[in-house]
Amino acid sequence: MEKLFTERAHLMCPNMTFGIAISVSRDYEKERIADSFRILADDHPFLRAHLNVSEKDNDYFYDVTDTSMIDLVMLDDTLTGINDPKLVQEYERLTGYDWDITKEGLLKAVSWRCEDSTVFLFVFHHLLADGRGALNLAMEFADIYAENKRRGRAEEKLISAAELPKDSQLPWISKMLIKRANDEWDREAIEPLSYQRYHEFADCFVKQDKTKLTMIKTPASDLSKTIGECKAHSVTINDYLMAKMYREDQTDKIIIAKDLRDSLPCYHENALGNYATAFSVVIKKQNADIWKLAEAVHKKVQKVLSNPKDLYLVLQCYANLKPEVLDAAFMAAKGEFSSKSAAFIGKMFFGFEAPSGYSITNLGKIESKTVKSACFIPPASPAIRKTVGVLTVNGEMISCACCRETQEEKRR
Repeated sequence: MEKLFTERAHLMCPNMTFGIAISVSRDYEKERIADSFRILADDHPFLRAHLNVSEKDNDYFYDVTDTSMIDLVMLDDTLTGINDPKLVQEYERLTGYDWDITKEGLLKAVSWRCEDSTVFLFVFHHLLADGRGALNLAMEFADIYAENKRRGRAEEKLISAAELPKDSQLPWISKMLIKRANDEWDREAIEPLSYQRYHEFADCFVKQDKTKLTMIKTPASDLSKTIGECKAHSVTINDYLMAKMYREDQTDKIIIAKDLRDSLPCYHENALGNYATAFSVVIKKQNADIWKLAEAVHKKVQKVLSNPKDLYLVLQCYANLKPEVLDAAFMAAKGEFSSKSAAFIGKMFFGFEAPSGYSITNLGKIESKTVKSACFIPPASPAIRKTVGVLTVNGEMISCACCRETQEEKRR
């Protein structure tokens, strides 16, 4: 039985769903689709799981069953590709309410016909996987469906406190603030927030919280030129994309994700779960030259990556906060749960009071014979004003921007 640890931060937080859309080089075959998903569920315990809780100690865990919990819908419609409006509409339908993951599974999937290929939409709950894990699962499915290639059963082993590096302990100020929140929670002596109470509020919140998706394709020829410029300036494509976001969205702080699979001994190949961290990159003085700005971004990012205290900061915060404070952080920040300690954490640590942040997650590039094209639809965290998911497949980069409406836009 795997208990939620750092994943607990994704438990009682709405809009913790995201998508991977792929076009697979094989004709549409309903029976084969169903069989392929059954194989996938056989090999991954979390695809047969829903959420459960031990009332005695308030521990949430993945309750693995003997049958697949994947919600699969096979449609007979024909799409023009992964950026077809019908796919976006289906994604919005599936993420337009708060999933009750004590009853539903953690993955929903949809399939369509598409000329000489088949298009699939995978919609994940963040408790199932991070972005890299989701992409790996979609690629694994594509190999099963297109070529009968099966990777075999994956062993699940989530991060524990012991897995975090010893030199990544919290800085003094963060430790003090977290201790203050934990102590105040004890003094408040409040009953922990139940999942069902959260779910009722979150369902109303998600239905009213409107976001807009926009996909932009960068052709291989244009991307090649940009990569050449990046190499000339000793920056990554992600540094460049961040520089563009600073400029276009007039922000000085961007949150990015970092995959930690290669750094965590607990990770087993092909396992699901969360093995990523996130950190903010602040650039106050921004050079007018986009490449000078990208170079400044590169230096900031590399500095964080080389310092475990900065890189693991958010995971250490999750690990040191009382789980009950994490559970209540969102609702307390919104004034819907009476706890000063949880409200403090929700507002000051996670920015849940109002969506004002900007983020970008780049899942990198892949070359594949079975996957013709793919895109990553990022989660619309309630703290984020705009988030962008980036994925490059066979030389073509697709950026998917998810923007939340401002109060002015809502009034129109």
